[in-house]
Amino acid sequence: MTASTTMTIYALSSVIIFCIGLLGLISHPHMLRKIISLNIMAGGSFLFLISLAYQDRSPEVDPVPQAMVLTGIVVAVSATAFALSLARRIREKTGRSDLEWVQEKE
Repeated sequence: MTASTTMTIYALSSVIIFCIGLLGLISHPHMLRKIISLNIMAGGSFLFLISLAYQDRSPEVDPVPQAMVLTGIVVAVSATAFALSLARRIREKTGRSDLEWVQEKE
């Protein structure tokens, strides 16, 4: 397999992973599952950025997408920690861990 074929497979895999995360985000009302789905979507976007780093046929790799992935990982970890703390606080205040109670109030 050539390098471009491998990177095409990586790019298509990243789109599939992102779509799986999007499906989980849309279909599940539970907050923890939504947070996990967002992390799956982030993993798909990181894989896509890495596949973009290898697009040209030169042996050198573009360092900009790699730096963006490293920065994105740091942001994703901190956003996940913040989302989990908010989900815990909502669970303590309402006694529920899904988002169906928001629709009931309206």
